[in-house]
Amino acid sequence: MIDISVSGLVKEFEVGKKILDGLTFQVDSGERVGLLGPNGCGKTTLLRILTGALSCDEGEVVLAPGKRIGLISQIPVYPAGYTVEDVLETAFEPLHAMEREMEELAMRMGEGTDPAVLRRYDQLSALYQTRGGYETETGKNKVCAGLQIGPAMREQLFDQLSGGEKTRVNLGRLILEDTDILLLDEPTNHLDLRATEWLEEYLDRFKGTVLAVSHDRWFLDRVVKRIVEIQNGREELYPGSYSFYVVEKERRYEEKLRQYEKEQAKIAQLEKAADQLRTWAYSGMDKTFRRAKSMERRIERLRTAEKPVKERKMEVRFGEREFRGDEVMTVRAMSKSFGERTLFSDVNLEVEGGERIALLGDNGTGKSTFLKILMREEEPDAGKLRFGPTVRIGYLPQIIHFSHPERNLVDTMLYELDCSAQTARDRLASFRFRGEDVFKPVCALSGGEQSRLRLCMLMDAKINLLILDEPTNHLDIQSREWIEEAVEEYEGNLLFVSHDRYFIDRFATRIWMLEDGKITDFKGPYKAWLAARERAKAAQAPAPAQPKKEKPKRSGGTRDLEKQVAAAERAVAKAEEEMAELTARMEAAASDYKKLQELTERQAALEAEILERYETWETLAGQLEEARG
Repeated sequence: MIDISVSGLVKEFEVGKKILDGLTFQVDSGERVGLLGPNGCGKTTLLRILTGALSCDEGEVVLAPGKRIGLISQIPVYPAGYTVEDVLETAFEPLHAMEREMEELAMRMGEGTDPAVLRRYDQLSALYQTRGGYETETGKNKVCAGLQIGPAMREQLFDQLSGGEKTRVNLGRLILEDTDILLLDEPTNHLDLRATEWLEEYLDRFKGTVLAVSHDRWFLDRVVKRIVEIQNGREELYPGSYSFYVVEKERRYEEKLRQYEKEQAKIAQLEKAADQLRTWAYSGMDKTFRRAKSMERRIERLRTAEKPVKERKMEVRFGEREFRGDEVMTVRAMSKSFGERTLFSDVNLEVEGGERIALLGDNGTGKSTFLKILMREEEPDAGKLRFGPTVRIGYLPQIIHFSHPERNLVDTMLYELDCSAQTARDRLASFRFRGEDVFKPVCALSGGEQSRLRLCMLMDAKINLLILDEPTNHLDIQSREWIEEAVEEYEGNLLFVSHDRYFIDRFATRIWMLEDGKITDFKGPYKAWLAARERAKAAQAPAPAQPKKEKPKRSGGTRDLEKQVAAAERAVAKAEEEMAELTARMEAAASDYKKLQELTERQAALEAEILERYETWETLAGQLEEARG
């Protein structure tokens, strides 16, 4: 069954500039599809068209009838005074509407016995139970635990949260809505590693359809099974994961390039033949002239193919300072607190030359504060920090700041690096700032472009310790790859904070995990750290309880077991009697939905109790048979 069908979609915001130009694809029920393309290619526009928030100029969008669709994109505006709890409760508004109608129907049922009212109440009651109306609190607590929305945060006013916290709450609300089709627009932005992993596990269990826009390559590999790439307003389809897409995209490029070169060779051959025919035609051979014209028309038909293009790698090289000695950095007994909250204490670390370290941890644990202490922007409460005598640091903060954002790129380079105009242009070109782009004011650049510019400026510095704080945050895949190309060329020491697992896996040779106020030091790459973490979890997990095997008892020694079996049988019978009584009470309370909710919760608990009593009886009965021989 097809859940989403997009056919010939066209959308333009400026006359003559079509952001979508005949986009066509479909998503089947239960599929996980990734939607890729550079920033500005129309991904978010497409999601808004799918939800009906935006209309298309041409084409058709068809969604499966009866399917509920949910989008997490821009954060909605909620009424003033709404707490996080109030926002989460909006996910259950359809259920709350049912509750209100059931209350009204119950009052009318008390005044008379209208069959239509009774039927409507029965329908609503069944639908309310099917939609999980009696389990909303349990579901909400599970989602909040997974996304680290704690009790204190649930009491806070929503409009006082940070952007990242609002994103987490909004994602939780969407999950609680229990939709059939999930549209995700950068769902892992503002999520730390733990919350992202929880989301991936949730999507593994989710039985509906997922269409996800994401620049998180690790997330795409974990979640999606097919890729739709938007290029020049049209679709390019790839039947596989992100890793498959990368390989297949390169293969298609090489194939198109070979085809283009083959056609160019054919055109050159035909042009040479046509020139010869024209020469003969000037000698008075009319038939030869017609053949030359025919050949020229054939050449024009072959010229329709454009040469495939691919972004060139950045030709960058950091001005690295030679590192002498073994010591890069030493941290001794370092501690830092804000008020009563301790970020970390008694941290002891040593860094040697050539190491590439990823500093990981949940949001708010103090990773950026730790980097600020290294940069002398913050002071520790206790402890010592020492750098080797030849260490020179280059720092790329999470939030890029320029002292004169009104200056254009060339002037920024000239003033801050004291270099010539030609040197500035050459270095900017190596970081893909070319042509008129170099005369844009810095404040007009995107976040990714500002990161690239700051790296371009660091390239000139003589550094041997590069510190990066979330270098790929909010960047599209292409911009992330540009940053990675620059870092790849750097051969000195590297220390970085990141939630981008693709970036971590590519560069880290050592992991520092900041949690519970301590930094755990793991010397090895990211995948080895993941494997070690899984082994530690498995070791800490309690072993499944094994039923104790009683030694066979001799004939005449089974009286105690017989008494236990009889007692277990009576316990099962008593629980089943209570279940029958409870069922009768639920039927009698059909018009009182609050009472019905209490009885339903007791019913669920009693079912588990009966199952447990049956298991006890089976175990004892088996032991009795064994004892009797």
